[in-house]
Amino acid sequence: MEEREGAAIEEISLPHTEYAVAVYYLLATAEASSNLARYDGVKYGFRAKSPANLMDLYFRSRAEGFGPEVKRRIMLGTYALSSGYYDAYYTKAQRVRTLIRRDFDRVFERVDVIATPTAPTPAFRFGEKTQDPLQMYLSDIFTISVNLAGVPALSMPCGLTRANLPIGLQLLGKLFDEATLLRTAYAYEQETEWHKKRAVVE
Repeated sequence: MEEREGAAIEEISLPHTEYAVAVYYLLATAEASSNLARYDGVKYGFRAKSPANLMDLYFRSRAEGFGPEVKRRIMLGTYALSSGYYDAYYTKAQRVRTLIRRDFDRVFERVDVIATPTAPTPAFRFGEKTQDPLQMYLSDIFTISVNLAGVPALSMPCGLTRANLPIGLQLLGKLFDEATLLRTAYAYEQETEWHKKRAVVE
């Protein structure tokens, strides 16, 4: 959206978003650990077949029912919530989350919509980064601060790379102001053709 289309462009600063990845993966893993503790194969979740006894049922249900990434997050979250680390990690992450939310509140006193990339790189091939969880986590850098702040957002096509990989534009709106967000996205679509194009990846 350019100024000639009626948009006033203003640069903004969200200073605490540099901590968003660390904060998100502390909070998300801690909450995953806490919430998934109930999945014991008895009342909730996957149940292993033909267990030898109750302990075997618990161990195998959790071992077979969760994939590697879920297990990784449960272990990280359990560590963050453990005695001696709760205040150092989880409580501190909650405080930084509040600062991130305040950054957004301050900016939305001046602007109606924030535009950012959806991801720091073009789309990568399916399975390309599965062996490097940190690289996968860093790919979320522009979207997780939105989740931490709890503001509405959407992603839409805004271009293709020379290799014909899709590029996403993320629009963020004020709390409970999805109408403005959707009007802005619609106005952008009326001025561009990106939403009609399809990436063809070999």
